Formats: sequence, C-alpha cells, structure tokens
Amino acid sequence: MFTTFLLASIALTLSPGPDIIYVLTQSISHGKKFGIATAAGLVTGILVHTTLIALGVSAIIKQSELIFTGIKILGACYLLWIAFQVYKAPASIDLNGDSKPKKSFLSLFKQGFIMNVLNPKVTLFFLAFFPGFIDEKLGNVTQQIYLLGFLFMLQAFVIFSLVSILADKLTVFIRNNNHFAMFLKWFQIAVFIVIAVLILI
Repeated sequence: MFTTFLLASIALTLSPGPDIIYVLTQSISHGKKFGIATAAGLVTGILVHTTLIALGVSAIIKQSELIFTGIKILGACYLLWIAFQVYKAPASIDLNGDSKPKKSFLSLFKQGFIMNVLNPKVTLFFLAFFPGFIDEKLGNVTQQIYLLGFLFMLQAFVIFSLVSILADKLTVFIRNNNHFAMFLKWFQIAVFIVIAVLILI
C-alpha cells in the first residue's frame, strides 16, 4: 500500500500545478538555490495540513466508522472530479515566469510555506487522498497519517529539488516536446482514477 501511495504522490507532485511551476520559475529566474529554498517552504507547509487531517480523521474514526466510509466515498468522487478537470484542461504547461528582483532564501522559504498553508485545496485533497491508505487494523491512525505525510513531504522535496537543479534543461525539453505534456495529462487522469478505485476497495 505504501508503494501505491508513493507512486500516486510522485504523480501528483509531477503534475503541472502551481507549486511545481512556482519552483520552476524561481529556479529559472534566480537559480537552483532559490528554487530549493522555495521547495523547502512548500513542503514544510504540508506539516500543517497533515496535522489537521491527523486530528480530524482520527476523531471521525473514533466517532463513527460509517462516517469514515462516507468520507472515503466522497474522497473517491472528488478524485474522479479532479481527473475530469484534468481531462478538460489543455495539454500544455505555461512556464512564463516574471522577472522580479531576487529575494533572500528565508523570504522565499516563508513565501513557499505561507503559499502552501493558505491553500485549502491541499487540505481537501489530503482528506480525500489519505483515508484510502489507512489500515484501521494496524491501529494508531494518527501515526499512520503522519507517516504518510512525511513520505509525501520527502518525495515532494526530492522532486522539487531535482526540478530546481535541472530547471534549464527541463524548460527546454517541455517547451519543445508537445508529447510530454500530453503524456503528463493522461498519466494524471489514470492515476487519479486508480486512486479513487483503491479508496473504495
């Protein structure tokens, strides 16, 4: 189950969302170190969402297994809705960044952290995503959620850092390879559908 979670997390992190594009633009505009500082702030913000999910899901499971099952069903529907949104979106990636003056590493870390924490969609996604990988038989649901959260943080930071280091090459490749964007689009759709099915099993 952890392998499935890791693969799904990697697919999510690689999707052309605001986080990875923000890391890309910072790296392209200011250099890899600035991109890595931004990535560190973004993934640190995941701790806040993980804590909210850990406290909320644990309480729900203690109160009612029926409610928990209902959340899993809603979560699966939400993931299918995301897959549909990806399907409707154009298969392209816009990397047009701005040329703002360089900021300090600390300010970029703070900006990445705040950007992640103030995004309620992250908490909603985790609420839909994490329950499908929790095994009540193993007990200590809170510990399981934090383990999943740290695993998500680790893979996200590794990927964001690699993107920062290889930003120039990645930019050239993405801009000149339409097949990559199309592959990424259908890969995301497949992953979200598979996760939705797994949550319901």
